[in-house]
Amino acid sequence: MAKKKLFIVGNGVLLEDMSERVDACDAVMRFNEPKASIGMSGVKTTWLFVCNTGKPMKRRLDNPDYPGSPIVQAADLVVLASHPISIEKYAPKASLWARIKGRRTEWTWASINLFGAAGKMVAILPVTDYEAGCRELGLEPSTLVERRIYPSTGYFGIRFALEQCPADQWDVEIAGFSWQGWQKHAWADERSWLERKVAERNIHVWPAGDDQKPKYKRKQAAKD
Repeated sequence: MAKKKLFIVGNGVLLEDMSERVDACDAVMRFNEPKASIGMSGVKTTWLFVCNTGKPMKRRLDNPDYPGSPIVQAADLVVLASHPISIEKYAPKASLWARIKGRRTEWTWASINLFGAAGKMVAILPVTDYEAGCRELGLEPSTLVERRIYPSTGYFGIRFALEQCPADQWDVEIAGFSWQGWQKHAWADERSWLERKVAERNIHVWPAGDDQKPKYKRKQAAKD
């Protein structure tokens, strides 16, 4: 029996239009508010994995066009990356000045209301999954704030999607990831983690337009 196909679309620049390839897959994961891949990666969205903390989520909450955007509307399920308990235990706390200015560490209920009003089903990544994901990168959750290093939403989303799509039933393609950005993310650890996954199962990682580092070859040739 032919395997199903999963496509994980990051928010980095794509080198070619992959819309038909993405939309033909059985499952598609996307993140937050795709920008660089608009018009280049189709619209099919099985899971929309969203960071519900900090300024980026506040920006989405303040944008009246976001709930009606094609990717949000296409999503079968919205998954919030951070459980309130995970945030309370492991996220950096906003300073007094930041709180006076109205900044908040998390926007979980506001996010649920936003996506619920858009007709979307919403799930939240369990605390146990967050902790296990940290340890899989070699990061002890209790030391995150002290070390000022945190796994990215992209990492947790990829990990979630691979768990939902077992290797004996699914082939995987990944595009739009450059493993760089916010300096407090564990980019090198996440890249190494993905290399291990590529060695374990059939995953093809397409190069991102803003990534100058070599990518990984898939374990075996993907069947078109």
